[in-house]
Amino acid sequence: MEHKGTVKMETERLILRELKESKQIKGLELCESFFNDCAKAILDENFPELRYSAGLIGYGSDVLGYDDAVSTDHMWGPRFYLFLTIEDMIKKNDILSVLSEKLPYTYEGYSVNFTQPDPNDCGVQHPKLISEGKVNPLIFIYTFEEYLTEQIGKSDLDHISPLEWLAFSEHRLLSLVSGKFFVDQLNCAGTISKLKYYPKEVKLYLIASNWECIASEQAFMKRCGACGDEIGSRIICARIAERLMRLCFLYQNTYAPYSKWFGTAFGKLPIDEKIKRAIEGALTANCLTEREDRLIEAQALVADMHNAGRITDFVAYQIESYFGRNIKVIFADKFVEATVKELKGTVFENMPLIGTFSQIGGFSGFADEKEWYGRIMGLYCGDERYS
Repeated sequence: MEHKGTVKMETERLILRELKESKQIKGLELCESFFNDCAKAILDENFPELRYSAGLIGYGSDVLGYDDAVSTDHMWGPRFYLFLTIEDMIKKNDILSVLSEKLPYTYEGYSVNFTQPDPNDCGVQHPKLISEGKVNPLIFIYTFEEYLTEQIGKSDLDHISPLEWLAFSEHRLLSLVSGKFFVDQLNCAGTISKLKYYPKEVKLYLIASNWECIASEQAFMKRCGACGDEIGSRIICARIAERLMRLCFLYQNTYAPYSKWFGTAFGKLPIDEKIKRAIEGALTANCLTEREDRLIEAQALVADMHNAGRITDFVAYQIESYFGRNIKVIFADKFVEATVKELKGTVFENMPLIGTFSQIGGFSGFADEKEWYGRIMGLYCGDERYS
């Protein structure tokens, strides 16, 4: 811990350059040690009766463990969330004032002070080294109910309807169940555990939707390539590959992040490496025959994952021609039918198999905004109340 009176600084440019050249510490590790070494003692000394939880969840590549040197230029550094009871929220400004006065200027070589939120850049804050005055730390104080409402539009996690699950941003769900609480006197981790993963019927609906997307284009990758449409063939191959990857997340009961980290997270899934190699081979193949062979291999391997999970009746399949044409398929429709059969008697029984907006690349700006959740739910049920 570096005290204000002994901090020796050169120019901001030089220090930032040195930081980039130094070994990168992972953000979650940095934040936990910052809280324990600096903030906790200040809180406990100045607010001894305070009951709170503190940790790092929510936004940020550091929460997911994917942060690197590039991540450090904004909204990254010594930081944490502080969750209070509703009764203690009257102390919020006092707590922030004390922390601003008593926290060090730097911690482990990283600035504790940040700029004000930039209204022209979605409220982004950047680290800014200072040598005098109060720090503006990246510390956010909420009740946990307020925070959940801000993140997913709902704080009552005991009563989540199936359609609400579909409206929630999958990336936000992942960000809430990831990270770590450094102190948890309010049992926030216990509350968050209710979001651990989709309920069975929601998971089945998403599985059926992804197989349906594959089935709808299963013959087109080869057909496009055979007609000389190489670009179309590659695009359809990529779409099917993405659906197979999403199925792997579903079978592993793991939320998928949004597009920036989707491939990274897939690479870390504890699944048969043959699936990863087959998908990569399909995406990189320059020969149409190889592309087809690798993509159908990936489909077969993911089909085996489906059967191994026993979430539906066993689905018998084989690699065969598409209605006599020189196109290989496993008839993904069989997996759609088997999964839809398990949805009988649920709200999803007659629902169109469109998955969620979280599964459409480039839609994060829409799918992540809770203001749209009601309208998103309306797409599934046609209820005018959600329009």
